[in-house]
Amino acid sequence: MSLADRIAEKLQQGLAPSRLTVENESHMHNVPAGSEKHFRVVMVSEAFDGVRKVQRHQKVYGLLAEELAGPVHALALHLYSPDEWQGEAPSSPECMGGGKK
Repeated sequence: MSLADRIAEKLQQGLAPSRLTVENESHMHNVPAGSEKHFRVVMVSEAFDGVRKVQRHQKVYGLLAEELAGPVHALALHLYSPDEWQGEAPSSPECMGGGKK
């Protein structure tokens, strides 16, 4: 199972999202080919109704504590309640670090 699949599985089980996308964006960074270190998560869940942004992030961090302590270097989170979801989330910017300038 890929790391992206493992992340998705934990988020599905913990937050029961109506929409979930987990993208491995490592290819956009200065890492070896095939790396699984940079991820973008777009999630819509009723668990975020009435919950501030910081608390939403804390919920996700709690579910992914093992991954964040090890293989995951960066995690871009776009977390919405069903009422907030407008059909798309912002794209991640190109990496400017690690010699890519």
